[in-house]
This record gives sequence, structure tokens and C-alpha cells, in this order.
Amino acid sequence: MDNGMEGMLDTYLFETNSLLDQLDEMLVKDEKIGDFSSDDVNEIFRIMHTIKGSSAMMEFGSLASIAHHIEDLFFYIRDKGIDSLDPEHKKELFNLMFRSEDCLRGQVEKVENGEPLDTDMDSFASEINQFLKKISGTASEEPEAPADAAPKGQASAPDSMTSAENLPADGSAVCFLHVFLDEGIGMENLRAFMIVNSLKECDVDFRHYPSDMDSNPETCAVIVEDGFYLAFDSAETAAVAEDLLKSQGHIRSYELVMVPQPEPEPPKVQEAAPSAGAAPAPAPEHREAPQKAAPANAPVKQNLISVNLTKLNDLMDIVGEIVITESMVTSCPELDQLNRDSYDNFMKSARQLRKLTDDLQDLAMSLRMVPISGVFQKMNRIVRDMKQKLDKDVRLTLIGEDTEVDKTIVDSIQDPIMHMVRNSMDHGIEDTADERIAAGKNPQGEIVLSATHTSNEVIISIADDGKGMNPDQILAKAKEKGILVKPENEYTKKEALGLIMLPGFSTNQTVTEFSGRGVGMDVVKKNVESVGGVVSLTSEEGKGTTFSIKIPLTLSIMDGMKVTVGRSIFTIPIANIRQSFKITAEEIIYDENGNEMVERIGGFYPIVRLHQFYGIETEVTRPEDGILIWVETSDHSFCLFVDDLIGEQQVVVKPFPAFLNCFELKNYGIGGCTILGDGNISIILDIPSLHTATLEGF
Repeated sequence: MDNGMEGMLDTYLFETNSLLDQLDEMLVKDEKIGDFSSDDVNEIFRIMHTIKGSSAMMEFGSLASIAHHIEDLFFYIRDKGIDSLDPEHKKELFNLMFRSEDCLRGQVEKVENGEPLDTDMDSFASEINQFLKKISGTASEEPEAPADAAPKGQASAPDSMTSAENLPADGSAVCFLHVFLDEGIGMENLRAFMIVNSLKECDVDFRHYPSDMDSNPETCAVIVEDGFYLAFDSAETAAVAEDLLKSQGHIRSYELVMVPQPEPEPPKVQEAAPSAGAAPAPAPEHREAPQKAAPANAPVKQNLISVNLTKLNDLMDIVGEIVITESMVTSCPELDQLNRDSYDNFMKSARQLRKLTDDLQDLAMSLRMVPISGVFQKMNRIVRDMKQKLDKDVRLTLIGEDTEVDKTIVDSIQDPIMHMVRNSMDHGIEDTADERIAAGKNPQGEIVLSATHTSNEVIISIADDGKGMNPDQILAKAKEKGILVKPENEYTKKEALGLIMLPGFSTNQTVTEFSGRGVGMDVVKKNVESVGGVVSLTSEEGKGTTFSIKIPLTLSIMDGMKVTVGRSIFTIPIANIRQSFKITAEEIIYDENGNEMVERIGGFYPIVRLHQFYGIETEVTRPEDGILIWVETSDHSFCLFVDDLIGEQQVVVKPFPAFLNCFELKNYGIGGCTILGDGNISIILDIPSLHTATLEGF
């Protein structure tokens, strides 16, 4: 695929996915009130028309076919009015549209993955057509495919001619467009009226024959045999309509037929009314209908553009290099050789440069920030489907949808959030309304999905008002599975609840389609931690459970604390630091295995000496000579022993080169690196993996 086609494919996927997200949000909203608004009917028709056209242009036949059948369905609904459907039909329409959306998404995913599309969509298309027949009452009136009627093939053949005698009686018409539809498409009268209506929406003035094609099912047979006519009062209007016909579907061919006119007198130049004795009509200009050309009245582009995420990543890398280079220039040792006036002038310019680089950095970061509403809205569909399958009455409340997060992080947390919402539905909310009423609760359960942000991180919570979790039951299950690492009575409530994050853990007694509060929660934790976040949970039996996710605003630039260990410089993420303090040798205590620990605010925390773990030579080995940094990740807290603190600094996170992947540095507590202002490299510590490596027997 060349660059041009690849760019078109990217644009197609972006626009189609955006339209399907919009459709999903609309369907969920309308189903809650049990009806479509007229605006939503028009919008769904427009969405399907757009998907049909763009899919046909890209030659994705299955997508174009399904979108076209849904477009036909909503054309009828739009024409007759949504109130013409009874409540049972509306309920069936909602289910049909949700399945149609899933079908379209499935085909789009195959396009994204480079897989071949389905070639046989007849069964699903037939299901849509059957529903259209049901609501239109034409199931018994639709003619069979024109196989045994000889005139039909002749009338719609590409090389057929239309004589003046066959034209409709329209005294003011100057010319006609004679349109033939594809053979065997069914409901030809409605499809013809759909084309007529599309042209009228573009302010084209004309008349159509048969004139009652929208209300008279018998015109279907007429259109099958002889097509239909569009009558125009001027050739210019016919030319505009001809251009618009190029973007319409189901047109096999069409021809422009000029009405016979008398020879004009030499001194006069005017259009004469047709007469019976006029000269014979000139041969009609016959044209095949081009496939899916752009409509003549294309809307003006709005002032928004879509940008490839790779380009934003490259921009962020360049901004990071500028930040590093600016720091290297301002800390250059040769500056000490300048006289005072020259040095002051340089530093004045350097401060202005620092301000501009800070503004550039903030702007580059803001380009990658997107609202989390896209992820939140998708949860409506998850709750909707599970409500039907589990027969639970649950509402989803969304708070803080406008909170913005880095695009990369949004993509990474969608699956964890979905998994936790599914588990809240399956395990958190009581099975029946009677159970909730007996517990003094509203019969309708509630899941609250909220997002807030602080200066450098976003906090997402998934809270349900269900039955909660029993720590004793969790401990008993963990003991049964043999995954406890200390006696049961030594586990705090928080530690007991945290056991459900272990692989393969589940308190569910029966396996269901959605089972697994615990089955897969270790994957949730891993995915969140992969983007520098932490997962925690609180639960009160009988009142509900709350999952909390803390994630950084961006992965590219972070606030870090620089520390020294020997001649090495490490950077610790500020988000993981609780406190730094000095101690004496007398304050160190030892556990039964001889490991060092320190007491802090009523708790005992293990000490990790970085120089010992990484094998770094240093003269600072006595506790009173160094400094302890109390760090935490998820449910774990421990202290790092380092030589000294250098200070806090915003750093640009650099991944390691690919050839270092074989060393699995992540397993050694190393998350990346950054370049300091003096050109030195500082290792960025990954606190979750450092805890695993040092305190879990790596």
C-alpha cells in the first residue's frame, strides 16, 4: 500500500470509528428513554450514508452493504416519522441497531488488523430488510426479482433509448433524466423516492414520475419495468441533478432526454414550448452512473484536523531534546570565564529561552491530551448489554468526563476500566431487586464512574453500591489456594482485599460469562502499572466496593527527585515518594530473616540499599551518613537508602535502545533514563518492579 492509500485508510478508520462511537452513544441515550428523537433519526441516517459512501470508495463491500441497508431502513423511518412505529417495533429496532453496530465494528476491526472482510452479509442484510418490510407493511406487496418479464431487461438495459412518446406528460419540462435502478434490489419505489428526496434536500427544483412512488406500492412494478423520471425546467438544473446522481446508490444507469422543441426563428433566440408537430427528439445522451463520486455540495471543512499519533510522539521527542539542550547550554562550564556584564546578558537571554521552552513543552503536551469521555461513554454499552444478559437493573453515572489524559494512557486504561465495570455488574451488584430491597437499598443498582485530576496525575474510580466484599472470605479462599505469605491474623483489611489482584484468584462460586473478580484482575493491575499507575480498592460489606486508579497525566515528561548513589545518579518519580528522612543506626530493627526495617508513623517498612542491590561502590554505608526515601506503590511501601538528595527536576523520559531489551531491565527496577543538563545520564527507577525485584525474592 502506497503512502497515499495508507493515509486514506487512516482517515477512513478514524472517521468510521468516530461515527460508530457517536452512534453507540446515541443509541444508549435513546434506549434509556425508550424512543428516538427526530433529530437522532436524521443523524443515524446521515451516519450510515457517510459510512456507506466512504466504505464503497475504499471498496469494503461488506461495510458498505450493511450501512446501505440501515440507511434504507432509516430513510423510511425518517419519511414516515418515528411515531409510526409501535413500542414493540421500537424495542426491536434498538436491538437490531446495536447488533448492526457490532457487525460494523467487527468489520472495521478486521480492516485495522489487515484481515479479509466477510463476503457473505446476506443473512444480516435480509434481517434488516425483513424488519423494514414488517414496519412498512409491504411484505406481501414486494414483487419478485424480475426474472420472467421480458420488457424489464429491455427497459433497464444500459443501451436502451427513451423516445418522446414514452416521456411523462409535463408541459413545462425542458428535459428529463430517465433513471434505471439495479435489478432485484426490492422495494424499488422506496429506493427511488429516497433518491428523489436526496436531490430535493440539495435545493434542486424538479418533478418526479411516478409522482406517488412513496405512497403507492404498485409503482414498484412500474419502476422495475421502466425506471422513473425526473423532469426539469432548465438544462442547467438537470446538470446539477446529474452531478448529484453520481453519489447515489442502486443506480444502474441513467440518460438525459431533451424534450423535442420547434426550430427557432432566425431573429429570435428563445425556448419554445413543446408541440405535437415538433421535430423528432435528438438521440438521448446516455451515461453510466459513476460510482461514489463526491457530491457537488460538499460541506466546508471545519477548523479541526486529525494528526497521526506518531507525529505527536516525534514532536514530543524533539521538545524533550530542546529542553535537555537548553539545560546543557545554561550549565556550560565555559560561562564562568565571561565577565560579569556578558554573563548577566547571557543569563537574561537564557531566562527568556527557558520561558519559551516551558511554553513549547506545555503546548506539545496539550496536543496529546484528550478527554476521557470517549472511554467513559463506551462503558454505557457494557452496562446496557450486561443488564439484559444478567437481568439486573443498574444505572451508570459518569462524573468528570471532560478530564484530559495523555492519548497513550487513554488507550492503555480502556480495557482495565471495562474489566472493572463488568466485574462490578457481575459480582458487586446484588443478583435480584429483592435482595437490595431487603438490605434497605434502592431496587436499582448504581455504578459511579468518575475521574478527577491533580497537578500531575488522574484519579479514576469505579464504585458500586452492591454487596461489597468480605475480607474473611477472601482470606479463606486465599488460604485454600495456598497463596498466603504470612499468617491470616497478620493481614490487615486492606491487604486482604488486595489479594484479589493475584493471578487466578476468584471469590465467585459459579462461573459465568462475565465471572472473574480476581480472574483477570492481575492483568488489570499489570496494565495500569505499565503506564506508571497504581490500583487500589476499598470495600465495605453490604455497602459496595470502590476501585481507584491513579495514573500520571503523561508518560513523556515527569517530575522526579534526583538522588546519588556512589557516582551514579538515579531519578525517583515524585508520585511514588511519601517522605524523605535521616535515621541513626539505633533506629534500624531486624525481622526474623535479618532484613533491615524502620518504623514510620506506626508501621514498619523494609529498607532497600540501592548500592547493595545494584553493586555500586560508595563510601556512604552507615545509616546516619545517608538518607532514607519512603516510597509506595499500590499496596506496598518501603524505604530506599541513598547517599544524598540533589533536588527535584522535571525530566524527559527516554526509553532504552532496543538492543537492551534482552536484559529485561524492567525486572531490575529500571524504568527508563533521562539526560541531565550537564549531559550525564540518570536512571529512572520503576518503583513497582523494584519492590518485586528486591522484596519478593527475585
